[in-house]
Amino acid sequence: MTASVFIDGEAGTTGLQIRDRLLARGDITLVQVDPARRKDPQARREAFAAAEVAILCLPDAAAIEAVALCDGLPTRIIDASTAYRVDPDWAYGFPELSAANRARMASAARVSNPGCFSTGAIALLAPLVAAGLIAPDAALTINAVSGYSGGGKAMIAEFDAGTAGAHFVYGLEHKHKHVPEMMAHTGLTRRPIFIPAVGNYHQGMIVQVPLHLAPGQTAADLQAALAAHYEGGAFVKVVDGTSLLPRVNPERLNGTNVMELSVHAGLEDDRVVLLATLDNLGKGASGAAVQNLNLMLGMDEGAGL
Repeated sequence: MTASVFIDGEAGTTGLQIRDRLLARGDITLVQVDPARRKDPQARREAFAAAEVAILCLPDAAAIEAVALCDGLPTRIIDASTAYRVDPDWAYGFPELSAANRARMASAARVSNPGCFSTGAIALLAPLVAAGLIAPDAALTINAVSGYSGGGKAMIAEFDAGTAGAHFVYGLEHKHKHVPEMMAHTGLTRRPIFIPAVGNYHQGMIVQVPLHLAPGQTAADLQAALAAHYEGGAFVKVVDGTSLLPRVNPERLNGTNVMELSVHAGLEDDRVVLLATLDNLGKGASGAAVQNLNLMLGMDEGAGL
């Protein structure tokens, strides 16, 4: 038995990587639209109707339009845009968030794929807020660096042309679109300061959360809580921070769907930095979509990954 899948927007970075992960599989049949008709609403609706699951790799407005095209169809949807990530009617596509979230995803008709920065921040913070080790109203700072592939075609072209520079910080208006998602799925009630950066390399990401420990807390407490939450998981691993020293390379998990979490203590153990390392095109985008597709179809969650 095979499942039929339509990737709407397969010509983009995320769509291409999803397609590459699915092409070699014997249990997936890809539904495709004639390139000359890829913007034709009727042709797209026919493709949606022919697919058991559609994966939307589109800008927000186009994703909303695509969902409307599916009205009345039994097609299940995974949306990789920002449009539905805080919509309570959509399951959130991070199965490791909780057993209840995984179960909801498995039967959901609509699943929103997480953002890349959000994946790292939520993976670090949600278990610690749930365990009472971080207060929901804590004043938090989240910093991150990503390869330029996460910026879309225009940014990729800028770096490929050599005009972008070696590194830059952005989001200084404090309006980054991933922040509402981070708050919605971590339990935070106070908006964190989130400042991302882009480096002159293609892909790979590190998300950092510096913390002052509460009286009586230790780095080992945080490490234990994270390890307990993700115990036995195939794709989220909690590792010994000292094994990564002296430098942590954001590219080291490229080409995988693995994310590694680590806790790094200060000399006096009264402050820590939490790190999440992942491929922004893997667990941060295309790999996550394939994992979520597998879960929704009742297949091996690691198939194609």
